[in-house]
Amino acid sequence: MKLWSDSWTNGDRIGAKYAAGKLDGDKGVTFSDNLNPHLAWADLPVGTKSLVLICHDFDVPSKGDDVNQSDREVPSDLPRVDFFHWLLVDLSPAVTRIAEGEFSRGFTPRGKPGPAAPHGARQGLNDYTGWFAGNPEMAGPYFGYDGPFPPFNDSLVHHYVFTLYALDIARVPVEGAFTGVQLRAAIAGHVLDAATYSGTYTLNKRLAR
Repeated sequence: MKLWSDSWTNGDRIGAKYAAGKLDGDKGVTFSDNLNPHLAWADLPVGTKSLVLICHDFDVPSKGDDVNQSDREVPSDLPRVDFFHWLLVDLSPAVTRIAEGEFSRGFTPRGKPGPAAPHGARQGLNDYTGWFAGNPEMAGPYFGYDGPFPPFNDSLVHHYVFTLYALDIARVPVEGAFTGVQLRAAIAGHVLDAATYSGTYTLNKRLAR
């Protein structure tokens, strides 16, 4: 099973147009184009009945005390947690690619609608739902893809992993506004094979040079 992209080379830096946030000169950071990347795949295992795509960042600070503070950096030795950027389920194995910008173009305050998605698939909630929960102007259910927007003062470059799973079931047993934790639990025991594609991103000017 193979997964690839024309959007960047596997393991390299992700372009700002695929991110939710970007550097904005002396102003700091701002929202970016937030296009979902191109992805394509081949050599699915025999018996594949549906595909699941998960994008997550495993470098997110476990505590927010130092996040986005201009007078200090988030320590590199701070424990890190997963942040889910995209949950796509029930994708037909007849589909072999996702076009750039097909699922996301621009960052939508209060979140894009869901769970219905192109190709008859469904999308879950990404973790911007929780991040913006206390912000009256931004709070809402964030379905689908919303790309990187790491803390501008993080001492670590963040890693973003796209994982495509081939499943032996046609419909994943999750409903409504499901989360990444719920999805991982639901597909356990149903994965025939998986493939990954990754990239890095930072908004720390010291690291972005």
